[in-house]
Amino acid sequence: MVPMQTISPQRLQQVLGALPGVPRVLAAGNHATPTRVLQLLDEVVPEYRLHMLNAQKGIPDRPGVSYETAFVGPGMRGHERLSYYPSRLSLLPGLIAEHLVPDVVLLHTSPPADGVVSLGIEVNILPAAIEAARRAGGIVIAQVNRQMPRTSGDALVDAANIDYLIEVDEPLPAAPVRAGVDPVSATIGENVAGLIPDGATLQLGIGAIPDATLHALYGRRDLRVWSEMFSDGVLALENAGALDPDMPITASFCFGTTELYEWLDRNPRVRMLRTETTNDPGVIARQPGLVSVNSALQVDLFGQANASRVNGRIYSGFGGQTDFVVGALHSAGGGAIIALPSWHPKANVSTVVPLVDGPVTSFQHAHIVTEQGVAAIRGYDANTQAQHLIDYAAHPDARDGLRKIGAELGLRLS
Repeated sequence: MVPMQTISPQRLQQVLGALPGVPRVLAAGNHATPTRVLQLLDEVVPEYRLHMLNAQKGIPDRPGVSYETAFVGPGMRGHERLSYYPSRLSLLPGLIAEHLVPDVVLLHTSPPADGVVSLGIEVNILPAAIEAARRAGGIVIAQVNRQMPRTSGDALVDAANIDYLIEVDEPLPAAPVRAGVDPVSATIGENVAGLIPDGATLQLGIGAIPDATLHALYGRRDLRVWSEMFSDGVLALENAGALDPDMPITASFCFGTTELYEWLDRNPRVRMLRTETTNDPGVIARQPGLVSVNSALQVDLFGQANASRVNGRIYSGFGGQTDFVVGALHSAGGGAIIALPSWHPKANVSTVVPLVDGPVTSFQHAHIVTEQGVAAIRGYDANTQAQHLIDYAAHPDARDGLRKIGAELGLRLS
């Protein structure tokens, strides 16, 4: 194996310009996009396939660039040249190894130290992509950034697995500091927090409802975190003394403020693992009292959630929701929660519907939570589940219509 070379942008473009055919380029996604390397590639490769998870705005967009993903971000959403690959996130590394083998892998890393770089805030599918490219004779390129936090676990990559390196020194994208949580999200967060006891293991995402939930948990103690991702809310829990100090915070990627990134750097409290581990339902099930909190676009009277499609068009994808719902339901003392507003303000429609409009993302949750209350699902027959959804989760303006259509669908409702 040829040792990693630090090269100039001009020399890197010579390497990339010699790529044959229409290469598949897999790049770090979410908020770790290797923007500079991607720009250099785009200038010299006429046609290529770009595979990213949750791609953000600002990625190359021109004729000749086609997109691939299993989770659609704002940079690819609604695009005519997008190919969406439905996949549980835990199974995506296998898909990459067998069917979506990259010719080029673009990383965004910390500077080398002792022959190792760190993937920092984005591990996810990247270790699997590196391995697949290595087996197939592809190339691995690192954009080395002094401002990328150095994290441990599977984030650490032997520099011998990287062919070329270019150096940058630029801030990472940072989440805006929220002025406050809106009243609806705050109420949902309180309702969700009421289902989470001391000592629980948490999986939450990012957004107003997860932030509100975490804020409502400041008084808990000995909480653990085993999650696909996390943001500043987990740091706030740490500062509030709510987390178990003897257990590492485990995730596969993160996004937050500059304060979070500074806290992450060389922090032994945080362990970043590859997707095959964090999202494996069997591994999730072994975490004690794992409470999974996810959102959805719709839930229906049969307890099914649609978090992927709007009006039949792909909006995001399965992500980790399917993995964590299954794992949480098998965790001793755990449970799966779907949390969402009861009413969609932009579309002016109920989010609790008789039947979801698109393919089901997940089902058989333990609770559905809105600002109206908590609908208990697990342990009840289908009719009672639907009754709970109408009485405790649906918006009052939607309840009569849900009862009428629910009866037409064969549910016995009062």
